[in-house]
Amino acid sequence: MAAKIIDGNRIAAEVRSEVAEEVKALKSKGVNPGLVVVLVGEDPASTVYVRNKGKACSEAGILGETISLPAATSEAELVDLVGKLNADPKWHGILVQLPLPKHIAESKIINAIDPGKDVDCFHPFNIGKVLIGEPIFLPCTPAGVQQLLLRSGYDPQGKHVVICGRSNIVGKPMCAILIQKAAGANGTVTVVHTRTKDMAFHTRQADIVIAAAGSPRMIKADMVREGAVVIDVGVNRVDDPSSPKGWRLVGDVDFDAVKEKAEAITPVPGGVGPMTIAMLLKNTVKAARARSGS
Repeated sequence: MAAKIIDGNRIAAEVRSEVAEEVKALKSKGVNPGLVVVLVGEDPASTVYVRNKGKACSEAGILGETISLPAATSEAELVDLVGKLNADPKWHGILVQLPLPKHIAESKIINAIDPGKDVDCFHPFNIGKVLIGEPIFLPCTPAGVQQLLLRSGYDPQGKHVVICGRSNIVGKPMCAILIQKAAGANGTVTVVHTRTKDMAFHTRQADIVIAAAGSPRMIKADMVREGAVVIDVGVNRVDDPSSPKGWRLVGDVDFDAVKEKAEAITPVPGGVGPMTIAMLLKNTVKAARARSGS
C-alpha cells in the first residue's frame, strides 16, 4: 500500500493564512510587519526563491522589499548595508540570501545582522537559544519540517528520529529542535552523515527519517523500515532529457521506491520547500510583535 503523501503546499497555505490573520491584528494596532531581503548577484535559484518570498509577503499583508546588489559588491559594503537595515525601524526582519559570492564571508554577514531581526535564525546567538530550548526564532526549514509532522498527525514525541545530514541550516538545528523537552519535540534523535559507518543500519531503525544530505535519491527503499514516516528536505537538479527544461528536481529520497514502504512521505517539489517560506513569514510577524511589544 502506497504511503500517504504529506502535502506541503496545503499545510504551508494553512500557516500563511494564520500569518495573514496575525498581520491584520498587528496592523489594527498600528504595527506593519516588514521584511527586507538582500540579494547579491544573480544566482538563478536564489532569484526565484527571493521572488517567491516577495509574493508570499504580499499575500500575507507583510511589507516586503528586495534589495538587489551586483555580484561585485564588497564585503564591507554589504556589512554597511546590513547595519543601516538594523537601524531602520521599518524592517522587523532582515534576510541576506545565501549563497553569497565567494569573496564575501557568509559568517561575517550573518553575524552582522541584529539577532532580533534575524528571521532566518542563522545568527550564532539565535542558534544558541534554540539549542538550550529558549528560542527567539526557529530556523525556517527545520521549523517547517516540525510543522509538517505535527499537522499531519506524526508527533515526534517518543519516536526515534534519524536525521541524515549535519548542516548548520537543517541537520544540526533540526536535532536541537526535536530533542527538546517541549511540545512537538521529545524525540530520540540520531544524526548520521558522510562519515557514519553503515548509515542504513540507523535509518532502518527510525520511526521518522529526515533526509537533508544534499545527495539525490540517497535514501533507498532498503534503508527504510515498513511504516516509517519520511521527510525529504533535499532539492537536487538532475538531468532529464524527457523534460522541456532538460532537468528536473528530485529529493534526497528515492521517492517512487520508498513510498511503497513508508506510512507517509513528502514529495519534491511540494513538500518541505513551501514550508520554509511560510515559517519565514511567521518569524517576521514574531519579530514585529516583539519590537512593538504587541
